[in-house]
Amino acid sequence: MKEEFFISQFKNRFIGDDGAIVDLKKCNIIASDSFFEDVHFKKEWMDLDEISYKASLVNISDMIVMNAKVKYAILNVGFPDMSLSNIKKLANGFKKAAKEFDYEIIGGDTIKNDKIAISITLIGESKKPIKRKAKIDEYVAFTGDLGRVNRDLKRLLRGFKINKNSKFIKPVLKDKFFYKASRYITSACDISDGLFKELERISKVSNVDYHFLKKINKYQGCSGEEYEILFTFPKKNLKIIQNIAKITRTPITIFAITKRGKFKSICAENHF
Repeated sequence: MKEEFFISQFKNRFIGDDGAIVDLKKCNIIASDSFFEDVHFKKEWMDLDEISYKASLVNISDMIVMNAKVKYAILNVGFPDMSLSNIKKLANGFKKAAKEFDYEIIGGDTIKNDKIAISITLIGESKKPIKRKAKIDEYVAFTGDLGRVNRDLKRLLRGFKINKNSKFIKPVLKDKFFYKASRYITSACDISDGLFKELERISKVSNVDYHFLKKINKYQGCSGEEYEILFTFPKKNLKIIQNIAKITRTPITIFAITKRGKFKSICAENHF
């Protein structure tokens, strides 16, 4: 009954059969990510709608850095025994994200579980997908600032509360900047596991190392759950990238230049 109540929160033309019938001719990007209680968050840290909203943003962030816009979402949700009002609150976070980023939730599955477990598959469209393949002698940059999430996570782990507007609770995605700048960008990924770890991922794919123009300390470089964007671009595109950042009011930091070699992260494997 409660599972049916949860599903009823998303009623639309797609939901009602064993599968959703959609036209996928223009959809060419699929991404999936999970968000589990006591792995990615603790229930006492966030309200139920904040949990489902962040779970959605974590997935949307992957689509943005692929230069894709989300069209459809499939939800797989496990949750413990909850009141109907709490189930509705959990659903509201999913609906908020779908409305904000203009996509439809077309189905999925629900199960009873000891803890909240969320897995989301997004289906999107991109005319020019961007991968993690960087080139030699490109600028390397990231959006926003790094380190505050690390600070707030440590406070939570020590039993303190943090501001409800913390990026740990409400990631601030830089979609407006990235969609405008994408045609001038070579490679990108979101900073989910820390800047240094993402630099290592680009290094492995692209066979590049980095000449650092600015010092990035370990506190900034190992701060996970940031969901800022790491990207590289040709030097000739510097002024236009800076102009787009200004127009969209997106702070960017250009901190390195790609060079031949390999880069290894100094951060722990699990930032939580």
